[in-house]
Amino acid sequence: MAHRTFRGGIDRAPNPWLVAIGSIAIVAFFGFPYALMFITSLKTRLEVTNIPPAYFPDSPQFGNYVDVWSSEVNPAQSLLATVVIAVGATVLVLFVATPAAYYVARFRFPGRMVFLFLVLCTQMLQPTVLAVGLFREFSGWKGIAVWGALILINAAFNLSFAVWMMQAFFAAVPKEIDEAALLDGLGRFQTMARISLPLVWPGIVTAIIFVFVNAWNEYAAALVLVNDNALQPLTVSMPRFLGLYVQDWQYLFAVALIAIVPVIILFGIIEKRLIGGLTAGAGK
Repeated sequence: MAHRTFRGGIDRAPNPWLVAIGSIAIVAFFGFPYALMFITSLKTRLEVTNIPPAYFPDSPQFGNYVDVWSSEVNPAQSLLATVVIAVGATVLVLFVATPAAYYVARFRFPGRMVFLFLVLCTQMLQPTVLAVGLFREFSGWKGIAVWGALILINAAFNLSFAVWMMQAFFAAVPKEIDEAALLDGLGRFQTMARISLPLVWPGIVTAIIFVFVNAWNEYAAALVLVNDNALQPLTVSMPRFLGLYVQDWQYLFAVALIAIVPVIILFGIIEKRLIGGLTAGAGK
């Protein structure tokens, strides 16, 4: 097979050793904070607070994780609240954004570009800016209903980006495919669900990751609305593991690691489809 030429030279494959070294360097750079968190979570309080602090524990304290789960703060309840809010917001966004993105991609209506521009502009608004308004709107939602309020808030703030992203994937599917399905007797909704959706799964998965991670990490609205400690998500309840008079940093790092485990599991499950979504336009 002849080599392709580029500007008079030979287009050579990259050196595998350089690729390996670069990959290891990137993993080490981004993985170092998590490794430091894990090591700190296995220390005693004195090992963390000593000056200079010990880099590694003399004896790993895996019992710190047991202490965290048996504490009064109860991370299981906070983890449940976070999962319910993140999953609920993600499902709601997909339920609304999918038909909206399909319609915008398939139909040309007056003001379409203005609509897309306004949809994108809503990304400039964040819960922190609207904290007072959100409190006045949802202050009457008490008990477990406050989770519903947070689901609505997170869905509203992530809906616009999901619509914008998914409509680009729908637009990349040739219209002739939908027209053929319509001629075969399928309705518009059946065409979207049975024909178009399987072709845009990479975009849907990318939207799922984006919405889920944003809802998982949301802090401002939860801090303002959730007053009951038993209903607080992890982002709000996490500082309480540090302690009021005695600072137990090892417990805080243990809870922080517990908080990222579900996200890592989600990434592991849909990694291939996520990469496909992020690189879908690379070959065009």
